[in-house]
Amino acid sequence: MGALTDKVALITGGSTGIGFATAQQFVADGAYVFITARRQKELDQAVSTIGKNITGIAGDVSKPADLDRIIATIDKQNKHLDILFANAGIGLAAPLEDVTEKQIDEQFAINFKGAFFAVQKAVPLLAKGGSVVLTTSFLNAVGAPGLSVLSATKAAVRSLARSLGAELAPRGIRVNAVSPGPISTPFHGKLGLSQKQLKDAAAGIEAQVPLHRFGEPEEVSKTALFLASEDASFMTGSEVVVDGGLTQL
Repeated sequence: MGALTDKVALITGGSTGIGFATAQQFVADGAYVFITARRQKELDQAVSTIGKNITGIAGDVSKPADLDRIIATIDKQNKHLDILFANAGIGLAAPLEDVTEKQIDEQFAINFKGAFFAVQKAVPLLAKGGSVVLTTSFLNAVGAPGLSVLSATKAAVRSLARSLGAELAPRGIRVNAVSPGPISTPFHGKLGLSQKQLKDAAAGIEAQVPLHRFGEPEEVSKTALFLASEDASFMTGSEVVVDGGLTQL
């Protein structure tokens, strides 16, 4: 018997990185998992790799209509929801002088609006005892040049864990956040930096992390599993930091 036996979970941004590792973890622990992604090819590959107890639904979390369709698809399969892992996110690196309105709108649309509306749309399917896990970031606690907008979106998500946690507590639904540090995922390759810039940035970050390495997606997925499960039944509004000590030491 796994920690999530007979549970049903929805993971946004579930085709790669932390979302994919968490989908694998949830299925291994007994859950039936729905994952979403914008790109059908990556979604199909993720579903094929996991192989069982998983359904992929293409959709863009920045579009509430897509979230309506995703939730309707789950509902039509006579599936309630026990767990929502609102994980989808993007990041674009740019110094203050180069940040554009489009960059701000895109990052807030996916990272904040996408998380907010994922919770709003999923709540009708979440029963008492349900768990919401939000992905924030170590960036909500430190200043990082060139990542001002991404950091702001993640600080907003951290705030959501508290405010939505307070709002949903009377319904018996918990809301918590997992806060990854630098993790070895495709996310970093999508920051808009050159390979040399990425390599230099990675070396600088590794030097700052007390454990002197990047984390692995599986190390975050185990924390998401804990927050989603009954092991965290008396936790809500909390943030669990998984950053190798970067913001804690």
